[in-house]
Amino acid sequence: MTVPAISPATSRSEWERLWLELTRRCQLACRHCYNASGPHRLAGTMTSADWHRVIDQAADLGVRELCVIGGEPTLYPGLATLINRAVGAGIGVEVYSNLVHISDDLWRVLAQDGVRLATSWYSDDQQQHIAITGRPTWRQTRANIDRALELGVPLRVGIVRVLDGQRIDQARAQLRHMGVATVSVDRTRRIGRAAEAGVGPLGELCGRCGDGRAAIGPDGEVWLCTMARTISAGNVRARDLADVLSGQAWRELRTTLPHRNTDAVECKPNGDSNDCAPAEKQSCDPSFCNPDD
Repeated sequence: MTVPAISPATSRSEWERLWLELTRRCQLACRHCYNASGPHRLAGTMTSADWHRVIDQAADLGVRELCVIGGEPTLYPGLATLINRAVGAGIGVEVYSNLVHISDDLWRVLAQDGVRLATSWYSDDQQQHIAITGRPTWRQTRANIDRALELGVPLRVGIVRVLDGQRIDQARAQLRHMGVATVSVDRTRRIGRAAEAGVGPLGELCGRCGDGRAAIGPDGEVWLCTMARTISAGNVRARDLADVLSGQAWRELRTTLPHRNTDAVECKPNGDSNDCAPAEKQSCDPSFCNPDD
């Protein structure tokens, strides 16, 4: 197994993406949420200074993209400043939001070059949406999808199969009609609120976690992936990011994961603000299905 080399003092690495899980709080209470986020969850212990230090260290490592997630990242009060800092450091940013509420000030930040949006959409039927998210926010999310398209903010939308009889095809057609170019479909991952008895969280992973990617939780724990949140390689509040990613714990964790989908071109279980991460192109599970491909 090849682990990206890190020599902060002399060279840049091949780190493609770093997920920043800013908070566990979310307006929604989705039944399949991989981190069980919701309105009553605590935000986390990472401060603005901690996150800014991580961004600077990520830039030093040559990280190409930050995927800002939660919980709901728009509930984090320092989101705009964090995005601007990353863009200023030459790092692309994707904000994965439920798009329930975006302020005018935040829209201006999201509309700048180097920033993308991602969100989840479950059905063209409002009652199915409520059954999945636990909140009547269908109209708000749809309106903000329209707003993103009007402003020209790059947007991708993921649909997660949660319910029997869920109107997946109709939801995809609705998004296409609205003008969304990138739509993908994924299954529910049995992690967090969607966990099932007898199914261990590591069994839901593809085994390519940590392959040019890492995730940082709201308390500073460093994970191989947002889905691999039960195992930590260290904490960025105690150690520099480069030290964690080049440490013995990281290397050992990489070797413990089962490998199941070795033929996948890329594994992108893109961390989601309120659900279990619809895949972007190739899923980290063979059961991924994108009828548009």
